[in-house]
Amino acid sequence: MLRSLYSGISGLRAHQTMLDVTGNNIANVNTAGFKSSTVQFQDTLSQLTKSGSAAQAGAGGTNPAQVGLGVQVAAISTNFAQGSAQATGRAQDMMISGDGFFVSEKGGQQYYSRAGSFEFDAQGRLVSPDGALLQGWGAVNGQVSTGGLGNIVISKAMVAPAAKTTGATVEGNLPSDAAAGTVLNRDVKVYDAAGAPSEVSMSFTRTAAGWDVTDAAGTNVGSVTFDAAGAITSGQNLTVSGLPLDLSGVTGYAALTTITATRNNGNAAGTLNSFAMGTDGTLVGTFTNGENVVLGRVALANFANPGGLEKEGSSSYRATASSGQAEVGIAGQNGLGGLTSGYVEMSNVDLSQEFTNLIVAQRGFQANARIITTSDEVLQELTQLKR
Repeated sequence: MLRSLYSGISGLRAHQTMLDVTGNNIANVNTAGFKSSTVQFQDTLSQLTKSGSAAQAGAGGTNPAQVGLGVQVAAISTNFAQGSAQATGRAQDMMISGDGFFVSEKGGQQYYSRAGSFEFDAQGRLVSPDGALLQGWGAVNGQVSTGGLGNIVISKAMVAPAAKTTGATVEGNLPSDAAAGTVLNRDVKVYDAAGAPSEVSMSFTRTAAGWDVTDAAGTNVGSVTFDAAGAITSGQNLTVSGLPLDLSGVTGYAALTTITATRNNGNAAGTLNSFAMGTDGTLVGTFTNGENVVLGRVALANFANPGGLEKEGSSSYRATASSGQAEVGIAGQNGLGGLTSGYVEMSNVDLSQEFTNLIVAQRGFQANARIITTSDEVLQELTQLKR
């Protein structure tokens, strides 16, 4: 039989594969985190019809004569170029800017993905649309764990613990032109170990030298004095009703009465109000008591050969011997890209290129079909030699 007949068949198969890959790329043009694929062809074995010969003293050498036996698909490679960013405004949506993959777990198996659209399940865990659990490191008392990976959990039931007030800061201005005997009363809100609020009262009384400070019982706890330029010279640190006060930021200019307790280091317990993510994947929760507490950190993974990953569906990949083991790390370090919250990475499919590939695959398929019909006509002529 004619070799061209089988070469044409191999061409049909190869270009059909190219059509399949191109069709899949176009179908996923709006799939978040999708990476397009390309088909690479190579020729198959060639049949040697005449061997070559070496050059001799009286004659030149000859080249071998070979007839190819068709084409085959050498590889279907994945293009991991960065896709465009689409803003969603959702804190749980994440995008990797650079190299790396999100790590997720489902059924005890780890998967890797560029798709960063996540939701919360009933237990407060971040999950992908197919139910895979996003992996990272949890935090205890605001400190990120350095152990193995685990589920990222952000629950509305989280509570920022209460903290006892052990000190407060007083800032503002005590008027230097106030009349002697002027009294300014101020209260400092404090918390006990259980987060119960109370107030510590103090009074500033103008004297010839400066301002005397007394507690609620009228006990003088110290004096605050200033130099001619309004800078504090004494009384920077006082204790009122057992509460240490930092008054080093108080000034003594004329005509201004702005003295107030600006902050203290205690707080009541609070519940989670919202959370945000930094570029390194650190998740910080904002609580109703005003505290910002680290809740955990999202992990990223990279591979020596990302092209060796095996597609598992749902925009996920699985590590193989070709890809190598996952190298898990923190976003923005060791070659891993940064993370952005409120965005997702869209498909990197180039429609203009894919439609061009459709034309190329179609014409290649048609040309190989012509090889088969031409070979058939030759065989028909051969069978008609004897009539």
